[in-house]
Amino acid sequence: MPAPPAPSAHADAIFAAGLMKDKVLMVTGGGSGIGLGICLAFARLGAKVAICGRTAAKLKDAIEAISRAGAADVMCVVADVRKPEECNAACDAVGAKWGKIDVFVNNAAGNFMSVAEDCSPNAFNTVIDIDLRGSFHMAKAALPWLREAAKDGAGATLLQTSATLHYRAMPFQGHASAAKAGIDALTRTLAAEWAEDGIRVISIAPGPIADTEGGPTGRVFGKMAGKTREEDIRGTCPMGRYGTVDDIGNMAIFLASPGGSFITGECIAVDGLQWQMGGAGTILAGKGKLREAMRQQKETRQRGAGSKGHQEDRQSKL
Repeated sequence: MPAPPAPSAHADAIFAAGLMKDKVLMVTGGGSGIGLGICLAFARLGAKVAICGRTAAKLKDAIEAISRAGAADVMCVVADVRKPEECNAACDAVGAKWGKIDVFVNNAAGNFMSVAEDCSPNAFNTVIDIDLRGSFHMAKAALPWLREAAKDGAGATLLQTSATLHYRAMPFQGHASAAKAGIDALTRTLAAEWAEDGIRVISIAPGPIADTEGGPTGRVFGKMAGKTREEDIRGTCPMGRYGTVDDIGNMAIFLASPGGSFITGECIAVDGLQWQMGGAGTILAGKGKLREAMRQQKETRQRGAGSKGHQEDRQSKL
């Protein structure tokens, strides 16, 4: 079996130096995980970066890391995405400092495992409020500043962190699946409504991203999904490795760059084929036995015999 592909490299090893110079990035939930990974990717390419969270103290370490990565300037704003007035104030603070927001990332999220019948109305509403309503509040708050960025003809980009949970039945994730499905629907609507402003709107749906709270070894799924052997990982991701925050950060860079300028209204999975696997992982695990069975079947088949049914086929006896 070939070795798994190497993880994605940092943005500055892939994209042209200074690609995001003079660009303003704002990310909700930018203090850790995927949000911080996106911030670091843009910082390495010279962007000005603003992160948003509910607690300023928790953003301090992230701000320092973003600055070390090479950001042209950096700031943090405190806001609860569930409160529209705080969303407006946060975006206005960033806009007032830099005059625009070129790339806004709706990344703030909340999640936990629960069967639907045990999920209280308050718990369900909390996930919907943070993930879906929070994305709506922040998108509206960022709109005037995205329009300012798009005035020069270079356009602006709203990225939304979605998921693949709702692409199929996903037990224990009814609340998050509903929220992410709503985000994807909102993405398509906003893409249509804001296209004339030069604003592109795109969802990124990460798969299992290592070393994140919602990743394969994180708080939400870790005890159930954590696997370390390559053969076990391939049962989830045929690529043979989990994703990294660089995988998501680099996708965000591409979508926000001129290279992605004709992409909008799409929901792009970055998951190593994980969601499409479904039950295929179990089948692929027995590939060797299946291959031998198919070989034997081919060798015993008589050319030109066609299909003659089988002993238990009642239709053949009619």
